[in-house]
Amino acid sequence: MDLVDNLTRTAYQAIQARDWDGLRLILHPYLHWTAADGSRLCGRTKVIERLQNAPPPAEPVAVELRDGQIYRWQEPPNASRH
Repeated sequence: MDLVDNLTRTAYQAIQARDWDGLRLILHPYLHWTAADGSRLCGRTKVIERLQNAPPPAEPVAVELRDGQIYRWQEPPNASRH
């Protein structure tokens, strides 16, 4: 398993556990997040605020790292939330 897979799994587990402090360490400050409905958020703080107020997203279909943190996260289009 490579670094992208490890960080993606760790981030997804943190989201499921609602471990916002742990998640913050994994996400890049200038994170680009694409939600299932196509909406986009930029910035770790905005993404965490959205995640705190919504059901957990589906696992991502694409993730990109920068500086050892998750820089891009793309939810599957029109995925149903759990």
